[in-house]
Amino acid sequence: MTTADASPGNSNDTVAINLSGSLNPTLKLDLDSEAARRLRDADLAELDRTGPSNASRTAAPADDAGPAGEPKTRTGAAQAGNTPAKAPARSRAATSHSAAEELRSTPAGRAIGAYLQHMAVERGLAVNTLDAYRRDLLRYARFLAARGVEDITRISRHDVTAFAQSISEGSDGASALSVRSAARTIVAVRGLHRFWALEGMTAADPASDVHPPMPGKRLPKAISVSEVTRILEAVSLDTPSGLRDRALLEFLYSTGARISEAVGLDVDDLSLERIPAKGPDVVRLFGKGSKERLVPLGSYAARALDDYLVRGRPAASAKGKGTPALFLNARGGRLSRQSAWTILKNAAEKAQIGRDVSPHTLRHSFATHLLEGGADVRVVQELLGHASVTTTQVYTLVTAETLREVYAAAHPRAL
Repeated sequence: MTTADASPGNSNDTVAINLSGSLNPTLKLDLDSEAARRLRDADLAELDRTGPSNASRTAAPADDAGPAGEPKTRTGAAQAGNTPAKAPARSRAATSHSAAEELRSTPAGRAIGAYLQHMAVERGLAVNTLDAYRRDLLRYARFLAARGVEDITRISRHDVTAFAQSISEGSDGASALSVRSAARTIVAVRGLHRFWALEGMTAADPASDVHPPMPGKRLPKAISVSEVTRILEAVSLDTPSGLRDRALLEFLYSTGARISEAVGLDVDDLSLERIPAKGPDVVRLFGKGSKERLVPLGSYAARALDDYLVRGRPAASAKGKGTPALFLNARGGRLSRQSAWTILKNAAEKAQIGRDVSPHTLRHSFATHLLEGGADVRVVQELLGHASVTTTQVYTLVTAETLREVYAAAHPRAL
């Protein structure tokens, strides 16, 4: 069994993790150690390059929002298609518990558990990110078990390269991964072995020269300013749910927030400093790894939020249990990511946008429109909450056409 004990009162906190099985010694993780800092910096750089988990970008159908965010009956939808209703999916907590139990069943799995504990305590990673790490490394643990490798000190470079090939081909019995997903998984494995080596659990790092496949450079999919305006104006303001939907969409485009950041907001996260008749002018967002940042709020979004807080939210709040969440569903609880996705999808369909639009599309459009308007790329980096400016620079490729137009119009010898 793996246990952790941290002493919050000590500035040089350590986490003691007891590893049973073949790993007997007590592992001490110095949260301020040079090893921990090197591990953190290297992981952030590689994760910025390969991109976030595909799972976090997958939009699931909403179960608590209809066309305007109202409750939708599953059985009714099933009857309409003459198809029996599906059994409810397993909860995230049950899935995570099952994966944790499986990891504890082998010595290598318990050592992986130590790494995940480090990521949770020292790195403070978000739940979605930890779930992605656990899922990827559980597949690695199963692969090692199938090869008869139980002692982590006996893992070789050949084992790591064989795993990289197996996830690309699906030869380990699981589904083959795309180049981007395989790259993310290998980054997780590299971080795991680097952690084991830095903490003295293994003498060497067999994954140090096993590099993840290079995914093709994928340009962000932004929409035009006029298309954004059509989406925002497609939402009716005649109902409390309509006021909420307009406030949510205005907020996403005004701040460039991730959908998880938006639905995770509480009312108190809005600035208490108000510009007369314009509402809050600053919002506090909590990004990946619970990193906090302050983002300005445009006047359109501020007015939409004011309208929602005065005329929309109280009606929904009265049906719930007094949650501090800013955006509420029809039952008075916190709005889910899936419901927010459905709200945007319905607005885009009503506005007759001829392409797929997701909450991240508004985030991409936010960044692209700022750069086209002359914003500095490092300012956009801060607004988006990117750990590295390299991640933000991909938006500069999108605005190359705009740069050519400006050059042609401004340079005396351009034409």
